[in-house]
Amino acid sequence: MYAKRNYGFWMTLNWSKKPFIVGMIYTSVVAVCYAYCKEQLGFDISLPWQPIGTLGVAVSFYLGFKNNASYDRTWEARKIWGAIVNNSRSFGAAAQAYIKGETREQIIRELIYRHIAWLTALRSQLRLSKEWEHTTERLNQYYVSNVCESYYTFMDEQMQKLISKEEMQLYKEKTNIAAQLLRKQTERLEELYENGQIDLFKQLELQKLISSFYDEQGKSERIKNFPFPRQYASTTLWITVIFSLLMPFGMLDIMENGKTGMFWISVPLTAMTIWVFFLMEMIGDYSENPFEGTYNDIPITAISRSIEIDLLEMINDPDIPKPITPNEHGFLM
Repeated sequence: MYAKRNYGFWMTLNWSKKPFIVGMIYTSVVAVCYAYCKEQLGFDISLPWQPIGTLGVAVSFYLGFKNNASYDRTWEARKIWGAIVNNSRSFGAAAQAYIKGETREQIIRELIYRHIAWLTALRSQLRLSKEWEHTTERLNQYYVSNVCESYYTFMDEQMQKLISKEEMQLYKEKTNIAAQLLRKQTERLEELYENGQIDLFKQLELQKLISSFYDEQGKSERIKNFPFPRQYASTTLWITVIFSLLMPFGMLDIMENGKTGMFWISVPLTAMTIWVFFLMEMIGDYSENPFEGTYNDIPITAISRSIEIDLLEMINDPDIPKPITPNEHGFLM
């Protein structure tokens, strides 16, 4: 996530400069062909602007639809992780209040640590690469180039202070480590009930919170594993390309309009218009996958760290990490 007030103009231009450069070259070629054909061959290659403008309106509406749908995916992801924050705090507070017995402190610490391990596993699984994501543009300061290959190495490094090696080894045989951690939490609550360290009502209250974590994990996985429908994403791209290919011919019709030599002004104007349309298309494209690890992601690493700090402070843990802050470029993940 970009954490500063605004993207700088030059940062935005650098990110989306390719359509502008290609548009400039293409419209220049069209303008040269127009001048040659009109002066040397005596015919006009420009096209009436009205039908092209109508197509542009249709493309604009379609881009708006795609961007709204992409934003909905991003906003839903943020709401999901907002719920994880709230329920995690409730889980920590309830565990402290409900669990009794001589080993109370040790058990509370175990449950809290395993919950932090679940956050670590979940965000790691959500950052695994999918073929429809922009995997080559991950923020390198946060991720290695191939997340999939380093998944278990990363998990070992992050979880070695949270759960035992024996427990971690059991999870490695499973396809969904985060779900298995929640299953283990459920089993541990049942053991506490059988040992008389928590009554049935309070066990069920804690289990409701664990069920909510299952729900939020499933919602996150739904967004991660089901891409924005490819028919909508692909159609938006191709109709933008078609409109951009036709635009210089219609712009020539407008700019010339009986004024000799004015057609050259169509070159920068058309290139800028092409850039604007492709910029809107790119914004929607980069908002479709809020867990892919690029510039406009939901900052689930920073959110997980804030939850970790809150929970560790509840148990007065001596080793509390610092919050994750934006880097020098303003990116927070």
